[in-house]
Amino acid sequence: MGKDLKGKELGVGISQRKDGMYTGRFTTKSGKRKQKYFHKLQECRAWIADAQFEDEHENVLLSGSPTVNAWFEYWLEEVKGGGIRVSTKNNYENQWKNSVYSTIGDMELKDVKPIHCQKILNDLVANHRSSTIKTYRTLMWSVFECAVENDFIQKNPVGKTKVTGGGRTEGKQALTLDEQKLFLQESRCYVYYNGLAFVLQTGLRVGELTALKWSDIDFENRKMSIERSATWIKGQGLVFGNTKTESGRREIPLTKEAIEILKRQKEKNSQNKIVPIQYKDFVFINSKGSPIPRCAYNKGIWAACDRAGIRRFSIHLLRHTFATRCIENGMRPKTLQAILGHSRIEMTMNLYVHVTEDSKAEEMEMIECNLKLV
Repeated sequence: MGKDLKGKELGVGISQRKDGMYTGRFTTKSGKRKQKYFHKLQECRAWIADAQFEDEHENVLLSGSPTVNAWFEYWLEEVKGGGIRVSTKNNYENQWKNSVYSTIGDMELKDVKPIHCQKILNDLVANHRSSTIKTYRTLMWSVFECAVENDFIQKNPVGKTKVTGGGRTEGKQALTLDEQKLFLQESRCYVYYNGLAFVLQTGLRVGELTALKWSDIDFENRKMSIERSATWIKGQGLVFGNTKTESGRREIPLTKEAIEILKRQKEKNSQNKIVPIQYKDFVFINSKGSPIPRCAYNKGIWAACDRAGIRRFSIHLLRHTFATRCIENGMRPKTLQAILGHSRIEMTMNLYVHVTEDSKAEEMEMIECNLKLV
């Protein structure tokens, strides 16, 4: 590892000459040495990073027909690159591993036919909903379409495939008022109850809940700012990044109950003897001072559901239930869209908010007198 003129380490393959110029050195997998000089350290580091990437993917770029897996890795790193969130990249890798990797991954791009891709989609039917299978198909289509655009293949083999089965794509059914009351009663004793109750008061995504800091809370004006999100990545732990969409960065007014929940959580946090310095400003932390993972919330939810005798669900359904309560109580869709952080109003109306059977009956009763024929 090289050093600058002051003795500070610069990184592998980088050193500084007496005239102030930076030297970048890199050895390829074939043993060939490369060297270049730069006025700026940042340019030197960028050159080494590019050289490493080109060396790593040389076989893909030079091969007349790379394997499907090799092309996917190139597509993910080079084409998508830093333009996607860490959680999105992780989702792509998991989807690929669960579908393509061990089936047609070792085949050359030119040998893949629509029948191969269709079989992958058909094999997903038994354990996935059709909406989920469509996301797998979209990923496959994007990867192969990039190969078409770069002249590795003439036609996209995913283009003629169809999602022909899978479970129902009905939206998530929000908790009824009775279910909500039962759930809150049975979960009150749960150690992470405050986080669950807070989602029901604000509609936060679990990643936003995890990443929430005290500096985001304005107690005086009863509002909070959503600035970031967190994702648990296997092998990496907790990774922080931007909100799901640009619309995800928003301010949310806080109800009186939400303020009380925050006060209880603040008191609870003060009882922690040790909190890692990087998490001192975080709102919802466990007894060890670390942010609470999604799986811990879900474990408590399932236990409460079993005690209450209601269907099990995950923490995300609490966000959905919040949205449904807002609609039932007359909140305007555009207002709800802003609070939920949706980029499109269609998401608010179609994806999350589903009118319950009780509210449909109530609405019909309200107009019954105006529908009488005589």
